[in-house]
Amino acid sequence: MARVLIAMSGGVDSSVAAVLLKDQGYEVAGATFKLFENEDIGIERTRTCCSLEDVLDAKSVADKLGVRHDVFNFGLQFEQDVILPFAEAYKNGETPNPCIECNRSIKFEKFLERALLMEYDYIATGHYARIEKDPKSGRYLLKKGQDQSKDQSYALYTMTQTELTRTLFPLGTLKKTEIRAIAEEKGFVNAKKPDSQDICFVKDGDYAGFLKRTLGVNPVEGDFVDHEGSVLGRHQGIIHYTIGQRKGLGKTFGKPMYVVHIDSEKNRVTLGSNEDLFVDCFLVGDINLISIAELTEPMEVTVKARYTQAEVPAIISPAAQGRILVQFQEKQRAVTPGQAAVFYLGDVVVGGGKILKKEREATF
Repeated sequence: MARVLIAMSGGVDSSVAAVLLKDQGYEVAGATFKLFENEDIGIERTRTCCSLEDVLDAKSVADKLGVRHDVFNFGLQFEQDVILPFAEAYKNGETPNPCIECNRSIKFEKFLERALLMEYDYIATGHYARIEKDPKSGRYLLKKGQDQSKDQSYALYTMTQTELTRTLFPLGTLKKTEIRAIAEEKGFVNAKKPDSQDICFVKDGDYAGFLKRTLGVNPVEGDFVDHEGSVLGRHQGIIHYTIGQRKGLGKTFGKPMYVVHIDSEKNRVTLGSNEDLFVDCFLVGDINLISIAELTEPMEVTVKARYTQAEVPAIISPAAQGRILVQFQEKQRAVTPGQAAVFYLGDVVVGGGKILKKEREATF
């Protein structure tokens, strides 16, 4: 009997995933991650995932299923691999996605490493995605979850072939309504628990406040400028802004103005019109490819440049220094450095990478 260690966050998804795996005949155990002390980052003791409440909920479900439950302390790795890079990205004028970095370094790399040491055959999570092996190439494929409204493949593009080989996604073919129904049928304490929406370590979406309060990042005032470099006013520090932002600029300009560029070296924020936000190409670095081993020639794909945005047609091409050039068929709005661009062929994830700061000048 194959042994599976499932990441149980305390939410309904991972709880039902454990049920499904057990019903499929696996020997199942659960593990909840301790990533930080809530009080250390200014969050109420029982708030967010990885809180004491979530550990208790996960243990309650494990007890009900009659399976082992452990708590893994990944706090040091989480600080080094997720929180500190999050702060550096904002200081560098980027808008990061820490959930992707958490998936990369904690939920798969560190978790799988721990599970293999404990002699488990697989790890599992409650993500809405699918894994299949391509019989032609022999590569493992990451595919979208069949419930398109819950698909999480975008945030999983960093997975390696080794991780895909050893990972199970039991929810990949199910809808959220089915998950809730199973949880209620089993009488789980978290059957009606709401999904987590915000970044787990940032209170109420106040990124700037978190950076100042917890990490001691002190924003420095600088200039708002237009494309010609003319000063339009003063900004409160670049960590307060992201590409495409209109509200919260702190002053009015007589017409709608948007953040179109952030220059961390000169501490300047360039403002422009909505039309200035549209680009037809950009560069991606820190590449991870899944369905192919290497990109050697241009490929027609669809690209998702932010978790909340729809995929759009584009051509990806190999570029210098291991980067990839993305060229849209039609210009797209607010491509944001620090976010991820993920490439798809139908429901298969080709790969992805981080949008680079000089996407507006993608020349070689």
